[in-house]
Amino acid sequence: MKKFDLVIIGGGVGGLVSASGAAQLGARVALVDSVSLGGDCLRTGCVPTKRLIYSAKVASLMKRAAEFGLEGEPLRVNFQKVMQGMRDIQAEIGKNDDPERFRKMGVEVMFGQGQFIDPHTFEVNGERLHGRKFIIATGSRPVILPIPGLKESGVLTNETALTLERLPQSIAILGAGPIGIEFAQVFSRLGSKVTVIEKMGQILPREDKELSDALSGILVAEGIKIDVCTEIKEVRRDGKKKSISAGCPTGDKAYEVDEIMIAIGRAPNVEGLGLEAAGVEYDGKKGIKVDAALRTSQRHIYACGDVVGHYAFTHVAEYHAGIALSNALFPFMKRKVDYRVVPWTTFSDPELARVGLTENEAKEKYGANAVHTYRFHFKDVDRAVIEGEGHGLIKLICDKKSRLLGAHILGPYSGELIHEYALAMKENLPITRISRNMHVYPTVSQSVKRAADQYYKERLFTGWFPRFARWLIRLGS
Repeated sequence: MKKFDLVIIGGGVGGLVSASGAAQLGARVALVDSVSLGGDCLRTGCVPTKRLIYSAKVASLMKRAAEFGLEGEPLRVNFQKVMQGMRDIQAEIGKNDDPERFRKMGVEVMFGQGQFIDPHTFEVNGERLHGRKFIIATGSRPVILPIPGLKESGVLTNETALTLERLPQSIAILGAGPIGIEFAQVFSRLGSKVTVIEKMGQILPREDKELSDALSGILVAEGIKIDVCTEIKEVRRDGKKKSISAGCPTGDKAYEVDEIMIAIGRAPNVEGLGLEAAGVEYDGKKGIKVDAALRTSQRHIYACGDVVGHYAFTHVAEYHAGIALSNALFPFMKRKVDYRVVPWTTFSDPELARVGLTENEAKEKYGANAVHTYRFHFKDVDRAVIEGEGHGLIKLICDKKSRLLGAHILGPYSGELIHEYALAMKENLPITRISRNMHVYPTVSQSVKRAADQYYKERLFTGWFPRFARWLIRLGS
């Protein structure tokens, strides 16, 4: 039996960050994954999907060429080459996750299905690994609802959609969360007829409704059909076509498409790990139970990333890994997770980024009179207009002291712009500090300042202050 200071189960971002950090600190480390290193982010998530999103963006710009005074042949999409380009990018970025790179650091990398034999022993391929400490980072997988006929129809997930060799002429996407919306726009821009079906009353149900509704309007204008408040009842396969029966408040609906993709959420990968033998408490739907230090019910076993069921984002898994690793190797540090400031982005076009509370959440928590909302539209941002991207807005939710409770951006490069607001929230800085900071012109990032400027616009140019200012000006003369 081999003995290690730390055994890490799962080779996604959480596991890789933990393994790299532990090895560089001099710990004896084993890293186990069932398939390969890189996890969902490299195989089926961030890397391949963002490449497809960018390919679709280029296709959209080519269709808009005349808008910029450019003329040429009509766009022809070679779907197989689009997918091959995606795989080439995966291979290039995947070099960072080469097992040999980690072995050179001193990490023992193993592949295979493994399970706990007891709280300190994990067995893989018949070999038993003894760990003083463990970090479980096994990630999550797509959820398929038990809708009659759905599995039998050959439904796609975000994983199997990446294996398509032919672009479907028509596709229905069940679920309007980030994954569903991103794939909907990719398929539509590459040439599919797309229908999005969502049970809730808006797309992106976790987002501020004002911005999600604005994005919905943009997507519909692009040609995507969106049906909200619609629940799937049954799916049937009729030859090469797939039929969907659904219900909504106004009556029954029916759809006929070539493909169906489900994107309604993810489930933590907890099965088959022998967590019962390890004495680790978990829930099949919510994931492994951890405290604020990411410690499980066993004091020497930690968990991080999607498997703990909080925020299924790569950057959260990376953040978790740093905390779990510190606490596992140096228990006296007692670092704790802080979810007060968690930014995220839906990579639609335009992107929709968020940190903190929505307007409704803030009013429910603090009271309507304690919340101030400021808006600034991208149609007033010169760089956005120059590039033909002058749609969307920034919405800031603040307390009475102009400190951010939430920031929401629907517009170009929103995923890049959100971080200035996230830092302000993290450091409890008022938006006036952003307003006073010089921003380069002409840049899209000027919108961050302009949105913060709305505080002064409201305070200085409305109410009693203009009259007071005029009195001061006359007094000074």
